[in-house]
Amino acid sequence: MVKIRLKRMGMKKKPFYRVVVADERSPRDGRFIEEIGYYNPMVEPSLIKIDGEKAKQWIANGAQPTDTVRTLLKKSGIIEG
Repeated sequence: MVKIRLKRMGMKKKPFYRVVVADERSPRDGRFIEEIGYYNPMVEPSLIKIDGEKAKQWIANGAQPTDTVRTLLKKSGIIEG
């Protein structure tokens, strides 16, 4: 199954995340299919930049966003709910 999830990057205590489409069996920071955006919680306000077209396309093709990514998609107005 394909998931839309976060890939942690950055230094210790200063994380930022890339929003990636990956097989659920691959490790958190391992192989991914496509990078569709990023999320930086360390700045005020939090920086969320996600390619809405690609996200909608992956969801239409059956990719499941994780709970955190679903919240980010709602905040950026890509999905309703």
